[in-house]
Amino acid sequence: MRLSLATWTLTRAALLLCVFKVFTVPGPDVTSDVSVIYHGWYEVFLAGSYPLDDVTWQYPPAAALAVLSPALLPFLEYAPAFFVLVLLCDALVLGLLLYAAGRPRTRAAGAWVWVVGVPLLGPTVYARYDLMVTAVAVAALLAGVRHPRVLGALAAFGALLKVWPVLLLVGTARGRATRRAWPAAAVTAGGLALVAALALPGAFAFLTFQRDRGLEIESLGALVIHVARRYGWEGGVELRYGSMEFTGPHVALVSTLALWLSVLALAWLLVWRLRARRFVVHTPADAAFTAVLLFTTTSRVISPQYLVWLVGLAAVCLVFRGSRMALPACLVLVATGVTLLEFPLGFAHVVASDGRGVALLAVRNGLLVAATLTAGWRLWGGTVPGARGGRAEAARVSRAGRADTPASAP
Repeated sequence: MRLSLATWTLTRAALLLCVFKVFTVPGPDVTSDVSVIYHGWYEVFLAGSYPLDDVTWQYPPAAALAVLSPALLPFLEYAPAFFVLVLLCDALVLGLLLYAAGRPRTRAAGAWVWVVGVPLLGPTVYARYDLMVTAVAVAALLAGVRHPRVLGALAAFGALLKVWPVLLLVGTARGRATRRAWPAAAVTAGGLALVAALALPGAFAFLTFQRDRGLEIESLGALVIHVARRYGWEGGVELRYGSMEFTGPHVALVSTLALWLSVLALAWLLVWRLRARRFVVHTPADAAFTAVLLFTTTSRVISPQYLVWLVGLAAVCLVFRGSRMALPACLVLVATGVTLLEFPLGFAHVVASDGRGVALLAVRNGLLVAATLTAGWRLWGGTVPGARGGRAEAARVSRAGRADTPASAP
């Protein structure tokens, strides 16, 4: 524990030095989102409205809490206060993982995934509010082991922060756990959405802005355009909806195909949910990790900060000795490191679609695809009766003392 705390302290000090610009990381200024965009939204909220005329506002209504959170530290300017609050959320996640590692049949590997994984993303991880959302997701999954209603409530709150935490519910055990978690999520989401709608106008304006997004240049589908661009594709790159997107021939087709990949991912999750019968204590975390991998990899947008979601969920998986997600977790860690090389360090190469930029994207996205397929294969094999490898997995987990442990163990 002392070693992990020391490593956390050193790496987080380095991140703070970067976001406070004591050291400058090559590439675009990653802190401008906080100091300019978030701060601008903060002023709009204080004026009594959601950002109705800003297409870069693409977040659910509870995201306003993250944007307004620096008001909790009035003695600091906006950006420094935001960075300090993200640091506190980072520390909270580590504390939760270390506390969970003290339970029977758990381990400290999850804490190490978090300690090592977060700094691999570089200063971007402290210059977005995604780490705050990840903290809510980690707390939800760990609390859900004993308290499914807490899992449901926190998952709903997280979904109103940034949508994806709704996937935390996909792996709840059949029966009592699901009957407690899902209604709690519905009630919490409905209540918070109503409060947001009544509190300020424009709480759901983000739906239109999100719908109109195009093909972001770091996504899996964008690799097709990057390669075509090197062979004379007549199109370009523009800053649209807060990210660099391709515009030109066939972009709409590739974007549509990416949407259909996400639909197929949803269909696979539904089939898995219907066929899965074996739910143990680590199944909710494994299923959430797999689900978020599926939708991140197939998304039209893979922003660098999305990797912190996967690092957090991988960390929760590896808290449990019975989890089979070690390999996909390692692939995610490597992909996170490559993401730093791609953004901000090599972002100019990505925008230019040159050989270095395309290679970095191909490696990063290839790692995510490999992690997704591996996680899906292992989740299916460990939970669906008759699946290849399912009997061996059942025997392995039984020997570890986990086979008879429900996901909602008291």
